[in-house]
Amino acid sequence: MQTLRNIKLRRLASNTSLPPSSSFTHLPRMRRCLSPVSSCLAFSTGCSDSGSSLIKNFSASTASLTVNRAKEIGLLNATEDLYDGVTVEMKEPMESEVFVSLLRASMSKWRQQGKKGVWIKLPIQLSSLVEPVVQEGFRYHHAESDYLMLVHWIPNTPDTLPENASHRVGIGAFVINNNREVLVVKEKNGGFRGTGVWKLPTGVVHEGEDICAAAVREVKEETD
Repeated sequence: MQTLRNIKLRRLASNTSLPPSSSFTHLPRMRRCLSPVSSCLAFSTGCSDSGSSLIKNFSASTASLTVNRAKEIGLLNATEDLYDGVTVEMKEPMESEVFVSLLRASMSKWRQQGKKGVWIKLPIQLSSLVEPVVQEGFRYHHAESDYLMLVHWIPNTPDTLPENASHRVGIGAFVINNNREVLVVKEKNGGFRGTGVWKLPTGVVHEGEDICAAAVREVKEETD
């Protein structure tokens, strides 16, 4: 396929125009030619009108391709919950224009279905989609080291989506031996470090950890 790199421009003058061998007829099918054509239009008075029309047609064609691509893909994959809500967990890369088209179509369907809360989980690799999602009315709910969760309340009623966890569970271990002696420790770290205070082994329960297992772990850590 011939590209615009083979077109030689003549010395610019008031009546400068592209050589007869060049033509705009095949440009819509030459996606990489848009930038060079734009450069030609900036300096050529003879092709500015047709060039502007070409750029508009090219943009319209690109937008049409984006919409058609969204239609081919369909709606966003979502999991329904027990509270008339849906969760979208994005995993594969997607262009923001395509994603927004799918999201709008999906929101329209969920609204018709009477859905309420919409949760969108974006992994850190897809952070480029955060701004488009926020522009569609979503807000931040919470974030972890590898993802961001955004939410949106569809109905025109008070938002009852639960807030993110705001508390941590702590434990204190009471250890007694056969001589009825109680285990106490001095902290190497934390607020009591260097104070000389004796205290029970304490700590924080890890996410998903059993409380009893956490107590055993903290005792081992603070007596090591």
